[in-house]
Amino acid sequence: MINRLAVFGATGDLTARYLLPALAALREAGHLGDRFELTGASREEWSSEQYREWIADRLDRHGGPYPADVKDAIAARARYVRADATRSADVSAALAGDGPVAVYLALPPGLFPRVVTALHEAALPEGSRIVLEKPFGEDLAGAQELNRLLADLVPEQAVFRVDHFLAMTTVQNVLGSRLANRVLEPIWNSTHIAEVEIVWDETLALEGRAGYYDHVGALKDMIQNHLLQLLCLVAMEPPITLGERDLRDRKVDVLRSVRPLTEHDVVHRTRRARYLPGTIGDRAIPAYVDEDGVSPQRRTETFAEVELELDSRRWAGTTFRLRSGKALGADRKEVAVHFRAVPHLPFGHRGEALPKVLRFNLDPEVLTRDLAGIGSQAHELAALSPAARTEPPGLPAYGRLLLDVLTGDPALSIRSDEAEEAWRVVEPVLSAWEKDLVPLAEYPAGSAGPLPTQPYADESVKASLGRATRSSG
Repeated sequence: MINRLAVFGATGDLTARYLLPALAALREAGHLGDRFELTGASREEWSSEQYREWIADRLDRHGGPYPADVKDAIAARARYVRADATRSADVSAALAGDGPVAVYLALPPGLFPRVVTALHEAALPEGSRIVLEKPFGEDLAGAQELNRLLADLVPEQAVFRVDHFLAMTTVQNVLGSRLANRVLEPIWNSTHIAEVEIVWDETLALEGRAGYYDHVGALKDMIQNHLLQLLCLVAMEPPITLGERDLRDRKVDVLRSVRPLTEHDVVHRTRRARYLPGTIGDRAIPAYVDEDGVSPQRRTETFAEVELELDSRRWAGTTFRLRSGKALGADRKEVAVHFRAVPHLPFGHRGEALPKVLRFNLDPEVLTRDLAGIGSQAHELAALSPAARTEPPGLPAYGRLLLDVLTGDPALSIRSDEAEEAWRVVEPVLSAWEKDLVPLAEYPAGSAGPLPTQPYADESVKASLGRATRSSG
């Protein structure tokens, strides 16, 4: 196990809200001993003592219910180095110490190639590992170049392209539920499943992230990585084991099976939009273009939806709809598996078509089944929605990821070919959107988003979306 962690970008929001609480969780669980060392590297003119005070303050704000001695131990083992992560001399100073080090790049993705080059010039200690946050590159060519630079620096097994969604227990439960239950796996195919929705809608607006978000938008920020990873877990063939080779091979198979989108497909199977002024609860939300740091000329989308099909025996005829939006009227974070209607009902049925949906709610962690059964009136169907709440995870998502990094288990990280295949899926969308082939729609903040314009594969899908729109509008 590596006992040194060097974080470049160590004074940013990612470190404050996620990495420091993750370290506290690992310390509390007994995974970090007194030999552990944290080096923070950033551009601020701070001393190590000032950095320790900053750590203590951020752990008080974001560190959760961990004992004071746990938080104190994290701060006490920290030092600070003022560094430009693209300068090899500064990088060398930050990496000084004995033994291998895990290097975490909590930096804008556009800096990754220059930082990896600086790490190479600084002679990274043997046995070290490098951690990169999504997105991995800014397009397919950028991902390929970044992978080449990483391959010259460390072995692939030492590269951790992390996606914290994969460490969420609810996300892992998507795979666990279908593989561990005999009742599900035989019907987990296009014969029985009409459509799968993978949705991450949130009421949060920009929240001061214009410096990052206005350069990427919803497609690159959510669909290209997080939601495609969820697609892989839903659609993959059962792996032999959950080891890194077997699991990642099956995920790559899914990405390779995604049918390439033509320009015609992009026009008819994708949507993009950005939010107008509105109200969410008691919050007045300005239009996206009026948010601090936003450049209207970039035409950045805050809502993106992509409809995909897989060229595989299991999934021919099933639609996969990936959607993410900001500043919406209600949080909706789930994988919704829509089953096809039964071919015949032996009794009459009146009223709206009832959905038959298995919902993996990602936040909060709840598994729900929307089924049909006999209601209070004989021969009339009624909705049945039994639900089960999962136990809270032993470690937060970033705690699990950091533990994997320090112990050297890359199973939940993104392999180089996987990162490139994910860009292959979305590149036709990016290209068509840049040509303005798909109009940039608008929706009021606090609404259900832009109105659907495309037909759905199953009437129950359309009906459920209609209900969601009415309840959150």
